[in-house]
Amino acid sequence: MRVSQLFNKTLKEDPAEAEIISHSLLIRSGMIRKLAPGVFSYLPLGWKVLNKISNIIREEMNRSSCQELMMPIIQPKELWEQSGRWFVYGKELIRLKDRHGKEYCLSPTHEEVITTLVKNEIKSYKDLPLNLYQIQNKYRDEVRPRFGLIRSREFLMKDGYSFNQNEESLNQTYEEMYNAYSRIFTRCGLDFRTVDADSGAIGGSSSHEFMVLAETGEAALTICKSCDYAANMEMAVHKKRKYENGIEAKLEKVITPDKKSIEEVSQFLNINPDLMLKTLIYKAVFPENEKLVCVVVRGNRAVNEIKLKNAVNSIDLILADNEEVIKATNIPIGFIGPIGLSNIDIYVDEEVMDVKNGSTGALKKDYHYIGVNAERDFPKNSIIGDFHNVDEFDVCNKCGEQLYFKRGTEVGQVFKLGKKYSEKLDCKFLDDKGVSQNVTMGCYGIGVGRTMAASVEQNHDGNGIIWPKSIAPYHVIIIPVNMKNIEIIEIAEDLYENLLKENIEVLLDDTDERAGVKFANADLIGYPIKIVIGSKTLKSKTVDFKIRSTNEEFNVPLEEAIEMTKRILQ
Repeated sequence: MRVSQLFNKTLKEDPAEAEIISHSLLIRSGMIRKLAPGVFSYLPLGWKVLNKISNIIREEMNRSSCQELMMPIIQPKELWEQSGRWFVYGKELIRLKDRHGKEYCLSPTHEEVITTLVKNEIKSYKDLPLNLYQIQNKYRDEVRPRFGLIRSREFLMKDGYSFNQNEESLNQTYEEMYNAYSRIFTRCGLDFRTVDADSGAIGGSSSHEFMVLAETGEAALTICKSCDYAANMEMAVHKKRKYENGIEAKLEKVITPDKKSIEEVSQFLNINPDLMLKTLIYKAVFPENEKLVCVVVRGNRAVNEIKLKNAVNSIDLILADNEEVIKATNIPIGFIGPIGLSNIDIYVDEEVMDVKNGSTGALKKDYHYIGVNAERDFPKNSIIGDFHNVDEFDVCNKCGEQLYFKRGTEVGQVFKLGKKYSEKLDCKFLDDKGVSQNVTMGCYGIGVGRTMAASVEQNHDGNGIIWPKSIAPYHVIIIPVNMKNIEIIEIAEDLYENLLKENIEVLLDDTDERAGVKFANADLIGYPIKIVIGSKTLKSKTVDFKIRSTNEEFNVPLEEAIEMTKRILQ
C-alpha cells in the first residue's frame, strides 16, 4: 500500500473529549472516528489492527477445538424474560419494537440465544462437550460512554459458550479457555494479569478477568507482592486484620452537636476511627420494586458496593441521598446507626462484629452511641458478611504478605455459568444411563476493541503509538526523504516491491510531505520498523533503520535491508 492511496488523516491536536491516551492517539493516528457518544467508525488502519487481534483469537479458539458461528444481533424479549434478565440487566439493555409492536433487544451478550440454539440440536451425552464462539458487534446503553473504545455503546466482542455434561467437564473446558486466553493476550504483546472477578449480570459461580496493566486502567486491582494472588478490587479478600477492639462498656447516648463525619465524631469523642461504626443507607433496585438497605463498616473502611449488591441480590445499588434517608427514618445522614433501626435490612461487615467499645449514630440528630458492643447491641437478624474494600494495610489471605494496588483494563473474562441458563431455558441431554440432565455451561468473552485500546494504553510514548509487531497495521514503512530525486524514488520503489514479494506488510510513503512530517506521522501511527532512504543511501549504499519500540537506529547496507527486516520481524 502507498501512503498516497491510504484513507488516513492524522491530527496534530488531542481531541477535546479524549480523557485517556488511547482515545486520543487512536483518533489522532486516524484509526477511529467518533460518530456519536460511544459509537465509532473504524478506519482502514484501525480495522486492520482489529482483524489481526480477531485472527489471533480465531487461531487459538480453533486450536482449542472451538467452532465459530454467527448469531442474530436482534433478540426477542421472550427469551430474556425466560432467563429472568429482561429486567435484571437494567437500563444498559437497548430495547426496541418492530412495526407489529413485538419487543426485542440489541444483543449485549448471547447466553439466551446460544442456549436456545443448542437445546434444539443436542440429544445425548455423545454430543458433549461442545464449545462455540463468534466475533460480533455488541450493544450496551452505557449511562456515560467514555474512554473511547474502553467503554462504548457499540463494540466488537468475541463471545464463546461451552456445554458440558457436568462440573468436572466444565472445569476442564474452563482451564482450556483460561490457557487459550493467556496465549491470546501474550501473542498480542500485552502485559496482563489474571484476577478473581465478579460475575455481574452474566452470573455463575466463578469468574476470572484478564486485565492489561496500565496507569490509566479503569479498574483497581489488588495484587500480592509474594504469591500469585490477584483480584479485582470488587472481589478482593485479605487475612483478618488485628484491631484494638476496646474493653466492653455500658451503652450510652451522648450529644455530638453537628458532628456528622467519622473524622468529626472521632475527634470530638476522642475515639479511634477503627472503633467508629459507619452506617450507610442504600437504595436496592429489584425487577419489581425498590427498597432501602443499611450497611455498617468500621470507620476506617470503605463499603464494597459490589459485595453488598451481591449479598442483597439486587439489580442495582444506589447510595441514598439525605432526603431519602430522612423520609425513611426521620433522621438525617450522619446520625444513622443500626441500634433500634427498624423496617430496613441491616448488613454488618464481619470486622464490625469484633468491636467491644465503639461508637455509632444514635438515630437522633446530634447524638451518637458510645460503648457499642456489636454482638450485644445490634439487631439479631442482622446479615453478617464481607462488605468492605481491601486497603494498603491488609495482607494476602493466601500467604500473609503485603498487598499492593495497580490499575488495569479488562480485556477478557471467563465464567463458570453452571446450570443457570440451561435450567431456565430447558437445555437438556440424556446421560449414559438414559436420564435427562441439564447441561453445565461456561461463558468466555474478549473485547476486541478494548484489547486494541488497552495495547495503546500500555504501548506509547510522547510521539505516538508503539504497536506490538503481532497486531501492528503494517510492519514496515519506507520513507524516501526527497520525492523529487529520481534515484531515491527508484531505490524506495525497488525495496518496496521486494518486501512485498517476501509477504512483508509494507507501506511506501510516496507523499510530497516534508521528511519531518513523514517521520512524525510514522511515529504517531506506530509502525514497528521505519526504513529511511535519503542522500546517504546514494553515497554509501546504506539505508537507515529505526525500531519504534526501542528507538534504536542503525545503518544497513542496501542489499541486506530485506534480510534485516525479516530478522527483526522474526
